[in-house]
Amino acid sequence: MEEKKSKFTPILKPDKEYPEVTPYSVSMGVLMAVIFSAASAYLGLKVGQVFEAAIPIAIIAVSLSSILGRREAVGENVMIQSIGASSGVIVAGAIFTLPALYILQAKYPGMTVTFSQIFVSSLLGGCLGILFLIPFRKYFVVEKDGEYPFPEATATTQVLLSGEQAEGKGSSAKPLLLAAIVGGVYDFVVSTFGLWTEQLNTRMTEWGAAMAAKAKLVVSLNTSAAVLGLGYIIGLKYAAIICAGSALVWWVLLPVLGTVPGLESVDPRDLFTDYGRNIGIGAIAMAGLIGIIKSWGVIKSAVGLINGTKGDAQKAQSNVPRTKLDLSMRLLVVAVAVALVCTLVFFWVGVLHNFWQALVAFLVVAIISFLFTTVAANAIAIVGSNPVSGMTLMTLIVASVVFVAIGMKGASGMVGAMVIGGVVCTALAMAGGFITDLKIGYWIGSTPRKQETWKFLGTLVSAATVGGVMIILNKTYGFVGDNALVAPQANAMAAVIEPLMSGQGAPWMLYLAGAVLALILNFMGVPVLPFALGMFIPLHLNLPLLVGGGIAWLVGEKHQEKGTLIASGFIAGGALMGVVSAIVKFCGADWYLTGWAESGWAAIVGIVAYVALIAYFVVATKRK
Repeated sequence: MEEKKSKFTPILKPDKEYPEVTPYSVSMGVLMAVIFSAASAYLGLKVGQVFEAAIPIAIIAVSLSSILGRREAVGENVMIQSIGASSGVIVAGAIFTLPALYILQAKYPGMTVTFSQIFVSSLLGGCLGILFLIPFRKYFVVEKDGEYPFPEATATTQVLLSGEQAEGKGSSAKPLLLAAIVGGVYDFVVSTFGLWTEQLNTRMTEWGAAMAAKAKLVVSLNTSAAVLGLGYIIGLKYAAIICAGSALVWWVLLPVLGTVPGLESVDPRDLFTDYGRNIGIGAIAMAGLIGIIKSWGVIKSAVGLINGTKGDAQKAQSNVPRTKLDLSMRLLVVAVAVALVCTLVFFWVGVLHNFWQALVAFLVVAIISFLFTTVAANAIAIVGSNPVSGMTLMTLIVASVVFVAIGMKGASGMVGAMVIGGVVCTALAMAGGFITDLKIGYWIGSTPRKQETWKFLGTLVSAATVGGVMIILNKTYGFVGDNALVAPQANAMAAVIEPLMSGQGAPWMLYLAGAVLALILNFMGVPVLPFALGMFIPLHLNLPLLVGGGIAWLVGEKHQEKGTLIASGFIAGGALMGVVSAIVKFCGADWYLTGWAESGWAAIVGIVAYVALIAYFVVATKRK
């Protein structure tokens, strides 16, 4: 490690200027932010997993620069990726929390949800995540170089450099585009026309229906191309852990609960909603607490680093290499102050309409966002996944307890708590995503100050896009009722908030059971967060992750890069066409063949189509 660290030099020389911020890179970055914000929002609300946009955007950027014949484009491509990658993190922060407002609105008609609430909370959260992380850049990116693996940053950097170092720089564009077309058409056909069953399950057979009714046993699988690609990128290890959590709930806990007097006739889906998912919520909350405890040393070290850099703001930076230039500490302090004031005003004028309650909400956001920023960055640096949902659940529980103590209850308290959750969740998602961007820039030799400055533009564009898309999807599908978008994290957030704010209490024993389970898993060395996520995400959305992870294991490391291209194409194409399908339905065109889609023949066609999709995935990945 030390040898690698001492010999490290960036690809772009620190003493030379390269094209980075140009009209081309900024406009392409904004375009990527819009496209992937829409795609990520749809996929995340449908399956509860937001794919990281960094790698697909990097592939597109490299391919386009080759097609357009742009020279020395790697600096521009880093900027395109950095601006565009704001999409995934802003979407994660928004859809994990704010759809809960729509879910609760169905029970409390007086509750209002506006575009401005979604947009401003996402924007402020994203800006706070950027500002809180910048002082820690040197600690995570430079001081810890060679110690943290940064898996996503490593993969994205390889993609960006492949366009500069290999002949035929646009060679990755063709398989990516073809996979996007295949995945997009596949998912568009099933979601728009229903030519085959999107969700295969054992209830379709007589013996399966009997098993569900008597033993509460159900096996179900979503056949979406986008989810299949997501499973490939997650990999077999974490897909297996997620499915293990799902199996514990669906194949162990629910059958046991089905033997309890009074629950024998309850449908397994209702048992999952009322019991299994709440145990998962407790496990996720404990996973966040475990993350804070494990990262406490990082927090103290990073704070010490901030104190040590205050004097640097006074020094002239004319002789400092551009690869070491951050936004000045003085400017950063002013920007943080402005962002915090805007947050306070937003809570006061736009949400709570009570200054003292808004002040309490503001303090909760400021303290928790700053405290959890290092946890998010540390998680991304080590394992490449951000436990943002677990930390946000903890935030909501803390905020709800505080709000009830100061007299905030009912619908207004729920709105306040969820908006707070949205700001915190977005801030933490941004912190984790932005540390990846900065690490990529460090390895390649980009100018940190430029990345930090233009990241705010990506945040603005992504926040506006996700607000509009969320409203369209709510009006088209909704978040409550039959065929509604799953939005599992948002449902979990609503399940936590409602009993606390309505004076009904909460299922504390179920939360406690999940928390104890999380402690046991942590003691055993099992990653707690993915296991807990599997416990409250429906089974049919977890099993295809295992299929995708199995494909990754089957094709092996030799074909990993090609497989990532195919999987990214499936994800991008499937998710984007899902948004197109939603827009078609939103415009009043209903082409779905309901009768056929629910028939046995549609299930058979669904099995054949899914097997064909898997076969294409494997063959295309292994093809030279």
